Amino acid sequence: MTHANLFDRYHAADSPLHRLDARVKVVVGVGFILGNALLPDGAWRAFACAWGALLIANARAGLGVWFTLRRSFLALPFALAAVSALFLPAGRPLTEWTLGPWRLTPTDLGLVRFLSILLRSWLSVQAAILLTATTPFPDLIHALEHLRLPRVLTAVIAFLYRYLFVLTDEALRLLRARQARSASLPGRRSGGTLPWRVRTTGHLAGQLFLRSYERADRVYQAMLARGYRGYLRTLRPHRLRAADWRALALAALVLLWIQWIGWVY
Repeated sequence: MTHANLFDRYHAADSPLHRLDARVKVVVGVGFILGNALLPDGAWRAFACAWGALLIANARAGLGVWFTLRRSFLALPFALAAVSALFLPAGRPLTEWTLGPWRLTPTDLGLVRFLSILLRSWLSVQAAILLTATTPFPDLIHALEHLRLPRVLTAVIAFLYRYLFVLTDEALRLLRARQARSASLPGRRSGGTLPWRVRTTGHLAGQLFLRSYERADRVYQAMLARGYRGYLRTLRPHRLRAADWRALALAALVLLWIQWIGWVY
């Protein structure tokens, strides 16, 4: 697996979603995530409609209906940080758990709040996955610049993404060098004691920092020599077409419809 495959989640295809202007996709993606955050707790019909819209977008992108679903479960453990919402004092107690000196009482309102947070996070992660899968990273950066995000911030994001490859390459070089200098016998565990392993890991981390810093500086000097002036250049015209405006209007109607379902029903 190459470094690009490790970090770049773009899936090249010729679909209506891929051909949309990156600014439209960024605005719709952010609007979808904010819309989920604004939905009231327990708006199950609205959450279902939002998921249905994601499934349709997956199909229109030619990625398969379940593309984002399969990749979104990795983010669910992070959403479990909201488990404390189960124990809201308001609401009807469901049961009581004894954990040492503490008594935990989940309530029905707490359960609704927890499940709503879980669904919001799950749907938002799917929207982010779909955005990165249908939009090349340089186009995302240029879209953020066109949307008046501070240029310093977009430059930091771009460099962070690009220097991940530098960091990975240097880490792999260090690991290969260590393996080449480490002898091992078949059937026997190589390496020393735990303090020795901790000391070796610390040395590797220090070497990784120094080598990455020096290489990043060489990369930056090479960019300056090739005409870099603080912003990224692109050959794409980034002009909004009629199809982009129609897609933006349709997406806005869908998002408003989801909000209407969430607050009325």
